[in-house]
Amino acid sequence: MGVDLGPGSPFDPTLDELALLAESAGDTPVARLTAKRKAPDAALFVGEGKADEIKALVTAHDAQSVLFDQALSPAQQRNLERHLGVPVADRTMLILEIFGRRAQSHEGKLQVELARLQYLSTRLVRRWTHLERQRGGVGHRGGPGEAQIELDRRMIAQRIKALKFQLEKVKRQRNTQRRSRERSGTFRVSLVGYTNAGKSTLFNALVKARSYAANQLFATLDTTTRQMYLADAERSVSLSDTVGFIRDLPHTLVEAFQATLQEAADADLLLHVVDAASPVWREQIDEVQRVLREIGANDLPQLLVFNKLDALPDSQRPRQRVDAFEIEPHRPAHRVFVSAAQGEGLDDLRRLIAEAATGALPLPQPGPPDSSAEPHPEQSVEGGGDTAPPAQNSVSNARA
Repeated sequence: MGVDLGPGSPFDPTLDELALLAESAGDTPVARLTAKRKAPDAALFVGEGKADEIKALVTAHDAQSVLFDQALSPAQQRNLERHLGVPVADRTMLILEIFGRRAQSHEGKLQVELARLQYLSTRLVRRWTHLERQRGGVGHRGGPGEAQIELDRRMIAQRIKALKFQLEKVKRQRNTQRRSRERSGTFRVSLVGYTNAGKSTLFNALVKARSYAANQLFATLDTTTRQMYLADAERSVSLSDTVGFIRDLPHTLVEAFQATLQEAADADLLLHVVDAASPVWREQIDEVQRVLREIGANDLPQLLVFNKLDALPDSQRPRQRVDAFEIEPHRPAHRVFVSAAQGEGLDDLRRLIAEAATGALPLPQPGPPDSSAEPHPEQSVEGGGDTAPPAQNSVSNARA
């Protein structure tokens, strides 16, 4: 279920990403429904009429749950479950469930548990039948005692405190490792990007590693760091693969994964991996930039890596393998098209990383204000008519 709340509110009319999230969590989507409102209904988010329509779909398809693409308040979630007669989850809960299944390392499990508890702490609104007031006094006699909801809240608060303490230890260990790399003069490169853009596949191709990679959202959560030798620079650099970003990434997850995301914030160069075959790659770039701002990594040098070149039809393949692209207005960055799965363009990428590591990679100069108004059709990177910047922004011209 997706609701269009007007300008300024993210909305996916296809609900494709929500369906992928559902499949990643082990669910099978059976129906999709969208609505348009000026503001969410305070009680049911979608209003009673649309809630009845959802209930009819649930009955017709024998659905076991309903997933919302937007965040629901605890009261809205509780009211919807009563109205529909099936469990209701929002986008945040779905992402947390996927993270819970995918976390492998001790650190990853701690981070996911912290995020889930922080989310659940706001959901203690008598949704469960066991949340009834206990009787206090000697032998459980006397007046009303502490409510079960208060006990649950206190236990959650104690566990959150313990998890934060453990994660602080992890953060100190990571800081020690980073300082060691800084003392050794290691050039640090971090892979960032939207989930399922192919970061882990690219990581494996560059360093000949065997990190888990799959065509699914959040295939890997744990940061992996390897040394990569660059023949052009005659030196090694450290390359780190980090967790992928997604639209409306829950703030609790960003906070819980602060130790992991710090790897990106402390990098000397970010390889911003983009799914060139996605019809919404521009929106995905903007979302990654938003998360980078949140963790204080937005001002770091970036090299855009447009991946999945092999998934583009011949008519939409770029005319030049390397050019420039404005990440944000008046902020150009070098861009390279690659296929991590096929190995295409990786030599160009290694050369650019080597030039960045040796300080020989100049910043590309922004083109004229209207340079992207009439792009060359050969530089198109998607079928929807959105195209890449024209060739005059190429790296070679920037150097000249």
